[in-house]
Amino acid sequence: MKYPLLIGVIVVCLFSVGSAVAKAKGEITILQKDRSFVQDGSQVSSLVVKTGVVLRFENADPFAHNVFSLSPLKKFDLGSYPKGQAKTVVFNKVGTAEIECAIHPQMFLEVTVE
Repeated sequence: MKYPLLIGVIVVCLFSVGSAVAKAKGEITILQKDRSFVQDGSQVSSLVVKTGVVLRFENADPFAHNVFSLSPLKKFDLGSYPKGQAKTVVFNKVGTAEIECAIHPQMFLEVTVE
């Protein structure tokens, strides 16, 4: 075989894309930590997801948080909840939603649904 390294790279790339798609079809956890939204250990202000994905908002702070959106894509208010609890929301339409915490106005997350 003339290009074994190239074939190995292609296989790894295809596997990586498959893993990302599998995760995108399931559940994504967003921590509420230090008065910000955090995903995979990093603060996030925007997120792109596929329709039908469950966004799980978990409170990792020692005080209450809230998650709400007044965006036309999906209006919701998950209410206030203490440390250790989580609430979920699912977006079933394509578009953009602005998500905030009613208790901490500096917390802002823009979710783009594809």
